[in-house]
Amino acid sequence: MQIAQVRGTVVSTQKLPTMNGIKLLLLQFIDHEGQLLPRYEVAADRVGAGVGEWVLVSRRSIAPQREEEDLRPVDALVVGIIDTVSVESGQLYSKKEEYRYRLSS
Repeated sequence: MQIAQVRGTVVSTQKLPTMNGIKLLLLQFIDHEGQLLPRYEVAADRVGAGVGEWVLVSRRSIAPQREEEDLRPVDALVVGIIDTVSVESGQLYSKKEEYRYRLSS
């Protein structure tokens, strides 16, 4: 898995029928110091992530999906919304603190 920040949404009106109803997000990957990398990815979102949130992304040839669903051509899937990230030197990210910062800005 990798860590990324949601930078926006992607809308595609013409797509495979199995992709109908799947929310697509534009993600920017984050390095081990919490800095945004110049790498972007479009990923399917099944957890309801929003712009600015840090998320966990599963990337495989076909990202895991629930067994009862039809197989969809998804190679990146948002599998979690991150609350905190801690490293040896301290806390790298806190959703709670980020939310407070946005409210005060």
